[in-house]
Amino acid sequence: MDDAWCSANAGGGVDKVPTRESPLCKIRLLELVRELDVPGLYVNALNEIEVLGKDNEGNKKFMEDAGVARAVILLLIRCYDESKTMGTEQALRILCHVWTPSGEIKAFLDENHRLIDCLTWILGCEVENHVLTKTLAMLSLKRVIEASNTRSLEKLKPEFMKQMLTVIKSKISQQATKSSLQVLIQACLQGRNKMKIVKANAIFELIEFELEKPEKNISELIFNLLAHLCSCADGRAEFLRHAGSIAMVAKRILRVSPATDDQAVCILSSISKNAATKEVLLEMLKVGAVTKLCMVIQADCPTYLKQKARGVL
Repeated sequence: MDDAWCSANAGGGVDKVPTRESPLCKIRLLELVRELDVPGLYVNALNEIEVLGKDNEGNKKFMEDAGVARAVILLLIRCYDESKTMGTEQALRILCHVWTPSGEIKAFLDENHRLIDCLTWILGCEVENHVLTKTLAMLSLKRVIEASNTRSLEKLKPEFMKQMLTVIKSKISQQATKSSLQVLIQACLQGRNKMKIVKANAIFELIEFELEKPEKNISELIFNLLAHLCSCADGRAEFLRHAGSIAMVAKRILRVSPATDDQAVCILSSISKNAATKEVLLEMLKVGAVTKLCMVIQADCPTYLKQKARGVL
């Protein structure tokens, strides 16, 4: 009645009273969380939780307090253990919606390392609506990796690295590609993961992908990852094994973005300092890498980058 009166008198300067959204019934939500643990009920429970989450952004807090994220993670792990994909798409949508890297979630992840294995498994499964499901799995995996401790990252398996590269090669979606590159960059920073990534044939795949001229933000991530991998001897050896590696890096300098320029010069610097054979130097001259470094010195680039380019020369 109040709403009708306000609407009828809106022209007279009367503002409409905001409609109160009914809060999520916490008792019902707790029931749904319990139903996630019941084989015959969990799919319907997922659907109802998803609807409740969409009804009101404020419900997200209720869902966090009710332990929805924890319950969904346990459900996903159970699906992994039982090799069942039914409900994984809905579960991933809910997890992406309610995800908050709180201390509680981080502690829970420390005790449940298998979530990484679970999400990696989903990426390799044949599932309905695979583009959305695998994109959601990659987004979730990126968040899990960011929230994981050093010990968990050091335990990443070679199969994990290979699956990330499969996501990149298969071009599931722009967001999935971006997330997989970000995951590999994050993994590079811990333990012996660089070697695992190099042994997974990452450098060849990254160069081939970059030769297809992807979007700028993807190129920046590729060069970032290549720079990390070229900081180790095996990475440099794999880089030089690709016939088009130096030419590709040289061509991208001053053509993509300042971030790419930075990483490209870093790659050439690492190669020139640690793997500068006569053949490599001749290749740098032949494909225009030396010319590009001279252009960096003359261009409107940061002083530190000019100094780095001068150091390579």
